[in-house]
Amino acid sequence: MNSALDNKGSATPAFAAPLRLGQHNMPSRDRFEAAMRDIFERRYYTNQGPLARAFEERLQSRLAARHVVCVTNVTIGLMMAGEALGMASPVLVPRVCTSALTHALNWCGLSTLSVEPDAASGQLDVNACAKRVGRVGGVGAIVGANLWGGACDAAALASLARAHDLPLMFDSSEGFGITVAGRRAGQGGALEVFSFDAADIVNAGGGACVATDDDELAARLRNIRSSYGAGRPVSVVKTSNGRMSEAQAALGLMSLDDFDANRERNRASFEAYRAGLSGLAGIRLVVPSGVDASNHQTVVCAFDEDAAGFSRDALIAVLASHDIEARGIASSWLRLPIGAHVDIAAVGRVCEAIGAALAAGATHEGVAA
Repeated sequence: MNSALDNKGSATPAFAAPLRLGQHNMPSRDRFEAAMRDIFERRYYTNQGPLARAFEERLQSRLAARHVVCVTNVTIGLMMAGEALGMASPVLVPRVCTSALTHALNWCGLSTLSVEPDAASGQLDVNACAKRVGRVGGVGAIVGANLWGGACDAAALASLARAHDLPLMFDSSEGFGITVAGRRAGQGGALEVFSFDAADIVNAGGGACVATDDDELAARLRNIRSSYGAGRPVSVVKTSNGRMSEAQAALGLMSLDDFDANRERNRASFEAYRAGLSGLAGIRLVVPSGVDASNHQTVVCAFDEDAAGFSRDALIAVLASHDIEARGIASSWLRLPIGAHVDIAAVGRVCEAIGAALAAGATHEGVAA
């Protein structure tokens, strides 16, 4: 198999400046400056301020959750969730998941066992989970992940967890706004964690939240979030400095205002990718599965090196030569740009660059062994 594509003699790069991964949704300068002025005039910058409380209330309504606890970043949120649930090792996790998840569980003193994903969707394979839970020694907890604007089978995971009396939580870092039968994707678990990073459809300056319908878990989360908690005090073993700042909450509130428009832009870009990549041998667009509404915040393709005639990493290098950022996921998936800086014309140029690379590889023109 050819290991790389030779870019010598290639055309001018498709983009004059790098086309980056991630959503990068930001309010206008005027809106941002007005929000920051209000914060400085109040002189209240953190510690469950008025904007953080308003953001939590908006999220509770949007997620149909009894409690939403906002935190400074998703790693802290996952750490707090694992600690609040009192999980035991080993924890069953998807092989394809965010690095923040494994870091957070390690912070909780937990070991992990990874489960292979479904080959078509990339989502957690519940049948593989069931086989692993049934082995001698079993597992201590289960974490599901809702990836790439799609969802794993939360109902089946919840049934499996109940049958074996195991704690269940969901990493929905990439899943804000996705719904399954009109409900949030991880509602069957005890806790669900959402990320509000610049790469996500809702941008709260790197913030995150934990959603739960359990009063006791919510109290634990609020007391783990800082050394003096918020609301009803309960006894916890560990605390953290996970408080969301007022600046983060201000960004989050504005991003919620813009959510529907940003999701529609993502959907249009996704459909442009679907049309542009259709019929190309060696690459398949992964359509978000298991949901009735996706946020389309991530574009992922399955790459077949045998059909293409060269490696996925070689394609990543070719795209980089065109100032197109792409990233490999696990062994055979490829992530492509979508978000605020990616319009329909840009999607077309990305697809053209991929098509040209595949054509060169298939005919062995411009390919280095």
